[in-house]
Amino acid sequence: MAVEEVPEPTPAPGTVLIGTSAAGLAFPDLLLSRGRYQLRPEPPFIPGCEVAGIVLDAPDGSGLDVGQRVAAYPQLGGFAEQVRVDADRVLPIPDDLDLATAAGMPINYLTMQFGLTVRGRLAEGESVLVHGAGGGLGLAAIQVARAGGARVIAVASSEDKRAAALEAGADAAIPAEGFRDAVQEATGGHGVDIVVDPVGGDRMTDSLRSLRACGRLLVLGFTSGEIAEVRTNRLLLNNLDVVGVGWGAYAYPRPGYMRQQWQDLMASFAAAGITPVPPRVVPLDDIPAELEAMERRSLTGKVVASLQG
Repeated sequence: MAVEEVPEPTPAPGTVLIGTSAAGLAFPDLLLSRGRYQLRPEPPFIPGCEVAGIVLDAPDGSGLDVGQRVAAYPQLGGFAEQVRVDADRVLPIPDDLDLATAAGMPINYLTMQFGLTVRGRLAEGESVLVHGAGGGLGLAAIQVARAGGARVIAVASSEDKRAAALEAGADAAIPAEGFRDAVQEATGGHGVDIVVDPVGGDRMTDSLRSLRACGRLLVLGFTSGEIAEVRTNRLLLNNLDVVGVGWGAYAYPRPGYMRQQWQDLMASFAAAGITPVPPRVVPLDDIPAELEAMERRSLTGKVVASLQG
């Protein structure tokens, strides 16, 4: 990766030109840089899945105005001072949400809003176990679950990450090592209703054992680098669901879905009095090092790169 001067984005029908203030670093950016993502653009290309900034140009009928503050999901091209995004993927932000925080929200928060409410069928009063709870996706899962009226148990590998999870609103935070016993103790032996798992690997079996009858395990990714296999007899015995959460695959072919999700998310947070977790802001030049830290799973919280100055 290198920072270079490139031509301004080419105008295209139905797109919005955004002056980027900040861009979020997401796991797909890491996979894209390694050629391990399902989307494989021909190099050289500009990564950057999510941004926030100011509308510089918008088509008629988009519901957006020049000068308006927005977040957006370009999928590619976000690590740049300007980016063109399909109008359908541009998300107006409320006055009390700063641009840096908004830049780090589209992927993680909309994924978890879809995962918990649509795929997980979260109901008020249920309990949710969140793996990888100190990362950006985990913190988003905690807050979306709390907005839905759930009790949240966070699983994280270090004290710093567990502290971040508690600050984000988790009711309890436990180490990854031996988490199953800790879950049983925290729930009085009943288990949880939903497990959020972006980690994969060897946690699968104990995650299933941590579910109560009719529980749901949400599969969001494999940051451990290992894709787990499911022993289906466990599903049969306790009437369990293992549910794939592919937010992008669901949202892309449904015009208007992302913006409606965003509006629902903002409304639920306002009603619950939840403030999105602010990210750590780094210079654009630091993106390669931060993605390498993401690969080592040493990051705590969300990181966004500043495109200002």
